[in-house]
Amino acid sequence: MLVYPSGIDLSSSALRFLSTQLRAHRRRRGTRWRRLSAGRQALLALAHLRCGHTYAQLAAGFGVGTTTAYRYIAEAVDVLAALAPDLAAAVKTAARKAFVILDGTLLPIDRIAADRPFYSGKHKKHGMNVQVIADPHGRLLWASSALPGAVHDIRAARTHGVIDALTDAGLACWADKGYQGAGGTVRVPFRGRRERLSAGQRAVNLSHARIRALGEQAMAALKQWRLLRKLRCSTTRITETVKAVLVLHLATSG
Repeated sequence: MLVYPSGIDLSSSALRFLSTQLRAHRRRRGTRWRRLSAGRQALLALAHLRCGHTYAQLAAGFGVGTTTAYRYIAEAVDVLAALAPDLAAAVKTAARKAFVILDGTLLPIDRIAADRPFYSGKHKKHGMNVQVIADPHGRLLWASSALPGAVHDIRAARTHGVIDALTDAGLACWADKGYQGAGGTVRVPFRGRRERLSAGQRAVNLSHARIRALGEQAMAALKQWRLLRKLRCSTTRITETVKAVLVLHLATSG
């Protein structure tokens, strides 16, 4: 396999942050020697998450075996995922905001047609449902565990306890029509064909759409990590991957 120098569209702060976490992890485990230093392992993991390169490609570029590349990346992902804020912490942070935006996204996966639990009828593809909370400026605050793509957004939000948590905190939340009937502090647009809505309802929906559109910035921030655009790993590893990306985003976007 041919190899060549390449770049990653990340700041050096991401590399420093992950390197520091990996060094601390190695000290806790009492690790004495590795094929790659903590800094090189961090770079390996960032290349995988940000660029979506395969284990074989990265193994060739870093001069290690494919199994070693997989093991080093999995270790880095687990170290990061352990730092991810839970829903309670995210709601506590969001309590200082005027409101939050709740939305769901489908992370595509490579599954065959027979894998119906992962097939989203809305998106017409296989994937995993992830719920996201963003602040009024569209900054990502929290991402949920991944559920099969067949799970609808409102069911996913209820499964994760998002609606109850926001309601208990008295935190206003804007969401799309997929959360119709959520209740609590979740606000959704009026349903129905535009021509059948009153002028007042159309004005409310327009204002609602403008606010909710800011949540797309959080989705874009999540999917800047190109691995999430087409996941080929086991579905049992997707939650850790999402949480690892969330931690890197929070650590470097301040």
